[in-house]
Amino acid sequence: MNVPRHRALTAGAAAVSAALSIVIGVRLSGYGVPAVLLLACCLSCMATFSGLFFRVIGAWSTTVHRCTRPGCDFRVSLTHTDSAENRRWQEIAAQHPHRTH
Repeated sequence: MNVPRHRALTAGAAAVSAALSIVIGVRLSGYGVPAVLLLACCLSCMATFSGLFFRVIGAWSTTVHRCTRPGCDFRVSLTHTDSAENRRWQEIAAQHPHRTH
């Protein structure tokens, strides 16, 4: 995933989490919740939604290469790499020396 697309997803995630927080705040205001508590609740919801979205975006933009040998736990996690670097690490994962115990 290239960097401008990642930034667009990050900005979109922040906007969605802000919108969800506002919706929750509007719903709570109908119950007569004090403004300070309403603000605290909205900020807490925004932090929670933002954290969730950023974790999903991070997982979506990460590539993991593992060794194909059964029982081998070698793996490499890559984020924001070009196709040549991705291919290089894929070959390294496939050809790394295996430890025998």
